[in-house]
Amino acid sequence: MVRTFIAIDLTPDIREEIGKIQADLRQCRAKLTIVNPAIIHITIKFLGEINELDIAAVSHALDEVRLEPFIITVSGVGMNNPRSPRVVWADIVPAEACKVLNRRVEEVLGPLGFRKEQRPYTPHATIARVREYDRSLGEAIRPHADRQFGQCRIDRFSLKKSVLTPKGPVYETIREVVW
Repeated sequence: MVRTFIAIDLTPDIREEIGKIQADLRQCRAKLTIVNPAIIHITIKFLGEINELDIAAVSHALDEVRLEPFIITVSGVGMNNPRSPRVVWADIVPAEACKVLNRRVEEVLGPLGFRKEQRPYTPHATIARVREYDRSLGEAIRPHADRQFGQCRIDRFSLKKSVLTPKGPVYETIREVVW
């Protein structure tokens, strides 16, 4: 079985800019797992553990997804739930193009038995995971609420393999789909 997800990679300069604010997050009293800036991405769909034989079928189905290239801005830092956050993230604007990509991926993978996510899709780039919340996290985020990390042109997405290790996840691109 292979742990997989579909994602958009961000440019190295955007990842570097995000990495700069992670030092501020480390100063708060919340217990956080900081995401390595080198692997920060936008998840389009998490597939979970799939059989290696199904990877070919998923790859083939993803070839059907075609969109016009689009520009996104990675801008602002927030949390998924201000009262009990689990994730600190950078916002993606405009969100609509990523939402369209998510819907198209859901459509082509549905016939293969992948269930559609019931929660509304919110495109974002995870910066940190919250293991134990403390109100100081909000104070650490506030100065970065409107921070601009950069723009990038999106003309591809990837099927990725995720291997969980004690030092954090290691990602490998299985298949890249370019429009």
